[in-house]
Amino acid sequence: MPAASTAGPPGAAEFPFSVHAVAGAARAGVFTTPHGAVPTPAFMAVGTLATVKTLDPQDLRAIGASMILANTYHLHLRPGEDVVRALGGLHRFMHWDGPILTDSGGFQVFSLETMRRVSEDGVEFRSHVDGSRRFFTPERVIEIQRDLGADVVMQLDHVIPGQSDLAQARDASERSVRWLARCQTAWDAHRAAQDGATPQALFPIVQGGTHTELRREMADRIRAMSNWPGYAIGGLSVGESKDDMHAVLDVANDALPRDRPRYLMGVGFPDDLVEGVRRGIDLFDCVAPTRMGRTGTAFTNYGRVNVRNARWRIDPRPLDPDCTCSTCRRFSRAYIRHLFVSDEVLGLRLLSLHNVHFLVSLMRAAQGAIAGGNFDGWSREWLGRYHSGSATAP
Repeated sequence: MPAASTAGPPGAAEFPFSVHAVAGAARAGVFTTPHGAVPTPAFMAVGTLATVKTLDPQDLRAIGASMILANTYHLHLRPGEDVVRALGGLHRFMHWDGPILTDSGGFQVFSLETMRRVSEDGVEFRSHVDGSRRFFTPERVIEIQRDLGADVVMQLDHVIPGQSDLAQARDASERSVRWLARCQTAWDAHRAAQDGATPQALFPIVQGGTHTELRREMADRIRAMSNWPGYAIGGLSVGESKDDMHAVLDVANDALPRDRPRYLMGVGFPDDLVEGVRRGIDLFDCVAPTRMGRTGTAFTNYGRVNVRNARWRIDPRPLDPDCTCSTCRRFSRAYIRHLFVSDEVLGLRLLSLHNVHFLVSLMRAAQGAIAGGNFDGWSREWLGRYHSGSATAP
């Protein structure tokens, strides 16, 4: 069914979000940035170090990617935000003229647990590159992201494991809200000092572990702080069950504004994307398509395919007969298997290209199903086929 435009009040004027169709909680719309429009729901390929591994920006354009992600922590270490700024910002540095979102380094609080120390002031990291000590405060994170020049920047947040108890989740969530207030103060100061600079949007992050009432409380507190142009849901896909993730997303759909984009951080397996769209999520990112591609796993509409499997040794079929990516149009499973068992670098590139294309196209299909009024049936049928695992049949 169609929905009225929801571009929002003046606080979101530089980054409007419009919804043109809804299907239950799912919605199809457009998030507009200074570097272009992002049709939603959308998957953002992850270019941690200003590159989506093995792929050229031209590949991403050909795939149909509209927005990508880069990582503040990693770019701060190499090559340094001063280098990126001197060379004209991330867009010029990596030769990508579309929208970019930068993560704040909050995920590294979780992933580098043995190499960091969290305090009220911020996070002290020991660099995995050279062992040097780096200190991320909310203010410093804003400064780094302003230098990088992404369209959307994220607050510094405290990410904890998915199985954390309520006390741990509350402690980290309340710290994230306090850090958000400091990010907002630093953000306002930077904007005042750089009048006329290219606009950027600051997104807050709703934390709370798997504790749904805590998630609702944090969402309410964050909404009361400002007229944010968008909202992120963080701290998922970090060890919790799928049911717990879905319960949190159901709360987020109810607790967050319907006239703003919702970004589910770090979630990017195909079935998770479809389940997220069903629960009102608009933006996703994850390293899964390129990471799994480099290790020999392909996403298909019929489940996952391990290309190293001996059963594909003389198989002339493409990875997915329904896929239109250049890998599937040109190469057989047998050839791609040969590349992997022979340690040829081309195999990593072909599979990464296919997997990113697959997720971008999946979200485009979701957009069409929402607009066409058949999203519920489409999503149920797609999930049933994907979970059947028939792609691994002889």
